[in-house]
Amino acid sequence: MQLFDWIVLIVTLLFIVVYGSWKTKGSKNVEDFILGNNETPWYTVGLSVMATQASAITFLSTPGQAYHDGMGFVQFYFGLPIAMIVICLTFIPLYHKNKVFTAYEFLEKRFDVKTRSLAAILFLVQRGLGTGLTIYAPAIILSTLLGWNLTLMNIFIGVLVIFYTFSGGTKAVNVTQKQQMFVIISGMFITFFLILHYLPQDMTFSSAMHIAGANDKMNIVDFSFDPEERYTFWSGITGGFFLMLAYFGTDQSQVGRYLSGKSVKESQMGLIMNGLLKVPMQFFILLTGVMVFVFFQFNPVPLNFNPNNKIIIEKSAFKEEYHALEVKLNKLSEDKKVINLLYIEQLNQDYDNPILRKELVTLSNKEKDLRDRAKEIISKADSNSETNDKDYVFFHFILHYLPKGLIGLLLAVIMSAAMSSTASGLNALASTTAIDIYKRNLKEEKSEKHYLNATKFFTLFWGVVAILFACVGTLFENLIQLVNIIGSIFYGTVLGIFLVGFYLRRVQAKPMFYSAIISQLTIFIIYYFMIYIYPSGQEKLGYLWLNFIGAILTILLSVFIQITFYKKNNPELNGL
Repeated sequence: MQLFDWIVLIVTLLFIVVYGSWKTKGSKNVEDFILGNNETPWYTVGLSVMATQASAITFLSTPGQAYHDGMGFVQFYFGLPIAMIVICLTFIPLYHKNKVFTAYEFLEKRFDVKTRSLAAILFLVQRGLGTGLTIYAPAIILSTLLGWNLTLMNIFIGVLVIFYTFSGGTKAVNVTQKQQMFVIISGMFITFFLILHYLPQDMTFSSAMHIAGANDKMNIVDFSFDPEERYTFWSGITGGFFLMLAYFGTDQSQVGRYLSGKSVKESQMGLIMNGLLKVPMQFFILLTGVMVFVFFQFNPVPLNFNPNNKIIIEKSAFKEEYHALEVKLNKLSEDKKVINLLYIEQLNQDYDNPILRKELVTLSNKEKDLRDRAKEIISKADSNSETNDKDYVFFHFILHYLPKGLIGLLLAVIMSAAMSSTASGLNALASTTAIDIYKRNLKEEKSEKHYLNATKFFTLFWGVVAILFACVGTLFENLIQLVNIIGSIFYGTVLGIFLVGFYLRRVQAKPMFYSAIISQLTIFIIYYFMIYIYPSGQEKLGYLWLNFIGAILTILLSVFIQITFYKKNNPELNGL
């Protein structure tokens, strides 16, 4: 980090915070604070929805995911465009028609207060955890690689977000997210083209794709029906669809973005914009990770990207053993560089040499073996160390190979993404707590100013909770997967409640409430016995299927309980 990098980083962040606070100060009532007085145009809705989902985790973890496992993760998003269409046709018109502040307010009008409170509580639990992670993810990477104090980083990011979210509510979130998306998109495009520029001079983009393909990084679509595979076309189009339907249709952090739209049409256009751009955006971020992989076929690469592990090794009795592996990796890297240059030369002559291609695969497998042995040594040196380094890959490239100024810009990208998703989370948590829990259960009527102050207080409260959770968080195999796993555990049940509310008009409140309780408990059991107790990569069920199972189970149970226990006393249900 040079002086110019610090200037770029600080000026970018301060501009976003000060501009957001100045532009949106002085909310007059709860409607203004939560819904932004329904003044948000469609393009701001679309950018805000995208920025809410595009957390720092996206830009830290996704390139690392592609570096190690290739482009297959993009299948996770295949259900998103379909989900956007369903939400535009069903969810948005009903939310606007019922004039709700939160998604869960609709459930009381459709069912009862118990069902509303249950859905709100499930949301608060998973979004509270998720918001803590959106702070923790960039903080742990930045603190590790730059030597900054982790706790202070968590507090710094959290306080920045609380400052403008507390003062301006939804308007502040929407306004700042436009600036943040501009910084994010600019930074990623500049980085991508710089990587291409850094590749060998006679190497074309097509040659880079061939090298990536030879190393199994370009397997974009997997049509297998294996439920143990995390990402396939079918899990993306079904489990991914249900996850996206739940996230964008029932998660207040997203619902709040388009409820602030000027009209039903403006909200729908904003979501359609997201549906059209989100998959290409994720594809591009993954492709950036693949290009980083190609770049490191010609440049020195560490045995483990997490610098903390290097420090652990240097202080342990396994130092010499680890150094021996590093020597082997350096020799292997030189061999890979030679073979890759030969491969490029023949590709430029329109000949895809199968012998060289096979040799590339052999060398990559040898490198993987060295990395696995290094992880074993790191674990022996410190059993509590995190050997998985996916989340450090992209940042290692940023710090070691980007020019002055651009490092500051990329740090601003990561911080902006963290702030955008955290701000949406805090705004949604505060809105849900104030409207669905506090106001609904307050027996005496209070003034608009009282509820406005209560919502601001809950913004501060959840901001502190998120910071505290971030301070005690632990690194998972891959942070973007952890966020999606947490969501998948809860989203299916909540989505099932909403789908019954929208489409099965004769299912009543009690069957709905009991089926949701049973479904959520069942998902906990399935997750524990089929996913949690197994080592990473050996799970008996891909976590995306939890969304599908939870939603379908909730729907079927509600119909079964309605017919079995309530039909006798309700003749009008004969048509169910």
